[in-house]
Amino acid sequence: MQQEQKQAAALKAAEYIRDNMILGLGTGSTAYYLIRRAGELVKEGMRLKAVATSRSSEKLAEEFGIPVTDINEVPRIDLTIDGVDEIDPDFEAVKGGGGALTREKITAYHSKQVIWIMDHRKQVLKLGAFPLPVEVLPFGWRLLSEKIQSLGYTPILRIENGQAYRTDNGNYILDIHSPSPAGYRKLSGLLRSYPGVVETGYFPAVCSRIIVADSAGVRVLENKKRIVSGDL
Repeated sequence: MQQEQKQAAALKAAEYIRDNMILGLGTGSTAYYLIRRAGELVKEGMRLKAVATSRSSEKLAEEFGIPVTDINEVPRIDLTIDGVDEIDPDFEAVKGGGGALTREKITAYHSKQVIWIMDHRKQVLKLGAFPLPVEVLPFGWRLLSEKIQSLGYTPILRIENGQAYRTDNGNYILDIHSPSPAGYRKLSGLLRSYPGVVETGYFPAVCSRIIVADSAGVRVLENKKRIVSGDL
């Protein structure tokens, strides 16, 4: 059921794709369906170029026949479509469960439009149930983790196949757990001031709209207060 809802949200988002767009492709299980649909559009004759937020999404795009280009080679990004891990009624979100948070944030920042797609479970009244992913440099990560712990949080080094998970940028991820519902905006600002922190998975209201699927169908919610060029 959840996969069907993710697919439904992705197919609805694909309706916003237009000919000659430079498309930002997200990362994760929901973005997979969007990338697959974009590939179908290319096969049907739509002219698209894509910027991928991860190597895995780049590989998928190439498999589905979507021309992929380096973000440094494009004059703009017309539309980015991606999933989220949590999002509140103010359109503030947590992303990074798939490990691509820094590239996702860069891509969103430079996009004319941003659409987050999801099944209904990702909507929450307040951020905090999902840990805050924080990308950090390997150099000094343990001291940084101890510093965060001294603030009352629980940072956990993300592990994959028995080793520290590496982002596409070659960095580690600390998943920050809070003893109570966290003010992720404030926490993100604090963490980003620490040497060694590359980026956090807190995203302010940067999306143009969200598309949510549940058992009743698909809803499109517009964000009339989108942050176009604020502090991400």
